[in-house]
Amino acid sequence: MAVEVEIDVDVLKSEIKKTYASVSQEPEKAFVFPTGRPWAEDLGYPDELANVPESAVESFAGVANPFTLGRLNPGERVLDLGSGAGTDSLVAAQMVGEAGRVTGIDMTPEMLAKARAAAAELGAANVEFVEGEAESLPFPDGHFDVVISNGVIDLIPDKDAVFAELNRVLAAGGRLQIADVTIQNPVSEEGRRNIDLWTG
Repeated sequence: MAVEVEIDVDVLKSEIKKTYASVSQEPEKAFVFPTGRPWAEDLGYPDELANVPESAVESFAGVANPFTLGRLNPGERVLDLGSGAGTDSLVAAQMVGEAGRVTGIDMTPEMLAKARAAAAELGAANVEFVEGEAESLPFPDGHFDVVISNGVIDLIPDKDAVFAELNRVLAAGGRLQIADVTIQNPVSEEGRRNIDLWTG
């Protein structure tokens, strides 16, 4: 018989914000997940990574490389779901060029501040960063050609709501380029109660 373990979503979001605020403010700290430029390079990031300011890449905490699913095209409108310190957004901004537009959305104010500063340092006028949550995106229907995301959806309990929102904001024929963590076996009841496993 399966036992459902309820997670207090407000507590979870608070703990996630604390964890990623720490990644933003203390990038040299050891976390339960890899971070930084060497990690992004190990993941095979495209050449555009070299231009992304260290202030952003030092707080990179992705799980894989969404650009292995394909390069973005000049002029595309891109949403970076869970943009963090802005590494993926700033790579994307270089790919889509001046005719394109990248919008990063994140719920962690410290990460957003870091991303905005890095965009200014890079001189990327085609990117913006918005505070918000994946389950309720503040964008009109069909607004984006591509959604990229890196290690974020696994942190959100209501995945149906996330994918419904992504479907809503994608234009007809749009695509998802998601790098994330999945599990192959059920998580134990004890594991489902461990907030640290949910936040990292």
